[in-house]
Amino acid sequence: MAQRDTLEIEESSLRDEIEQPVKPHGRSWIRLIVGGILLLALAAGAWFLWQYLSSYESTDDAQIDGHIYPVSARIGGTIKAVYIEENQHVKAGQLLAEIDPADYQTALDSAEAAVAETAGEAAAANPSVPITQTNTSTTIATSQADVAAAQAALRAARQDRDAAIAKQKQAEADNAVAQSDLARYAALVQKQEISQQQYDRQVATAKAAEENVVWNQATVTAAAQQVDQAEARLRHAESVAAAATSNARQQVEIQRATVQQKNASVGEKQAQLEQARLNLSYTKIFAPADGVVGRKNLEIGMRVQTGQELLAVVQLKDIWVTANFKETQLRKVRPGQRVTIHVDTYDQDYEGYIESMPGATGAQFSLLPPENSTGNYVKVVQRLPVRIRFKGYWSPDERLRPGESVEAKVWLK
Repeated sequence: MAQRDTLEIEESSLRDEIEQPVKPHGRSWIRLIVGGILLLALAAGAWFLWQYLSSYESTDDAQIDGHIYPVSARIGGTIKAVYIEENQHVKAGQLLAEIDPADYQTALDSAEAAVAETAGEAAAANPSVPITQTNTSTTIATSQADVAAAQAALRAARQDRDAAIAKQKQAEADNAVAQSDLARYAALVQKQEISQQQYDRQVATAKAAEENVVWNQATVTAAAQQVDQAEARLRHAESVAAAATSNARQQVEIQRATVQQKNASVGEKQAQLEQARLNLSYTKIFAPADGVVGRKNLEIGMRVQTGQELLAVVQLKDIWVTANFKETQLRKVRPGQRVTIHVDTYDQDYEGYIESMPGATGAQFSLLPPENSTGNYVKVVQRLPVRIRFKGYWSPDERLRPGESVEAKVWLK
């Protein structure tokens, strides 16, 4: 029964198709024309879509960057006061916190006292150079005068010796005459041609002449000793004069070196004083720029060390975008090209331009840069951080913040 019903239905359908009238061929042409127009429209749309897609390069691996100034302690100490809170807006030069200045004020007072002391010592030492010069000049002049006096004394001693020698020779001659006369008088007195009294007078004269020779000999000896002493005094005076002349420059140089040492000590103490003043000024911590306080890590009473980071100031006026494009996207990217920046936070677009291209890929600046030559090599498409500037960006409330995600679209045409 089921098969019979099926056959009847098929015969009825076939009969209906045979009995339908034949449609005109015009509708087929209409269908062809419409199809062609649709194909042309699709081709045009695909061409325009391709032109649009090839007119830009975009990436969502981008974020807003800015200057973040770390504020650290330049000296160690105890926090005395804190004047800011987290996320507070501050101005450049605004006082942020203070370190207890008591120890540094004491160090400054000590440095000032040390400067005054060394300055006094230097002032006392400065006149020593001209004084030494005067003393050495006086010593040289005195020694030269002593040499001249010794030379004069030596000349006088030599003259006295020569006179004594002349007198000795005269006494010897007189003694020879007296002795000769005595011998002649002795012969005459034996012959009684002269009186005994005359003979006795001649004996006394001869004896006196002999004693005069002895006395003059002693005088010559004494005069010779005076010459030797005068020569010794002259040699001593010349030695003293030579030493005074030789040592005069050294003594002056020694005094000058002492003065220079004192002045250098004053300079050293002055430097220590300036350092003490700087250390005292470092007890006040100021904001390095306009911005917002972040990462605050200080409280009253906290003990901080030199170089310890206390907080950060995030500058909001000078911001830019760092867009990490794939290396295959940068064939036509150049500085100065227009960029559309879409900020995810506010779902808003901003105009910008490419400020600069990077010097290397981000991987090269990583803590452990790749070393492909040392092991197995796997090719990975690298990314390069491109810096993008906002064009004419100014916001009274400074809405944009470093770290916010953005999408960057660089227009190539």
